[in-house]
Amino acid sequence: MTSELTTALPIEAARDRLRELIIELAVVRGKVTLASGLEADYYVDLRRVTLHHEASRLVGQVMLDLLDRNDISFDAAGGLTMGADPVGHAIMRSAGDAQRAIDTFVVRKAQKSYGMGRQVEGPEVAGRDVVVLEDTSTTGGSALTAVEALRAAGANVVAVAIIVDRATGAKERIEETAGVPCLYAFSKSELGLD
Repeated sequence: MTSELTTALPIEAARDRLRELIIELAVVRGKVTLASGLEADYYVDLRRVTLHHEASRLVGQVMLDLLDRNDISFDAAGGLTMGADPVGHAIMRSAGDAQRAIDTFVVRKAQKSYGMGRQVEGPEVAGRDVVVLEDTSTTGGSALTAVEALRAAGANVVAVAIIVDRATGAKERIEETAGVPCLYAFSKSELGLD
């Protein structure tokens, strides 16, 4: 195993390398229909990054730094399955590397009708400060679904954090509707998508 996979990079180098990997691995050009139903001239398939052996570690480092730089104190992070799942795991791993205890959780699209009937899976979130995660967002709908489910489960949602902001109004909608800051690591212009 190479040292780049086991040693955290200085944060600016981590941001630069993650930006390179997003552009190289995740940006797909051409007409696509997004989950929101809107059409775009490009697609940012961040699962190609969040599930990548090198990029995943950088995602955790960059997102944890983003939250720390914005003075967001939290106990757990996660979001609507499936885009948020690897982001939460990456943050949990980076936090663990820094001897910080941050859990992750998964929010189902709907509450289960069997078993324990939970919509939020993982360690208990009731009474805890949590961050909702997204890989990217067009309308903010997935993040807002997660916020609603977490609040119903008794969590205190303190922020939403997104890897790539598409600049389509999701940030503003989330902040207005959820009443919490919506932070992002990269703008579409930083990825050459203007």
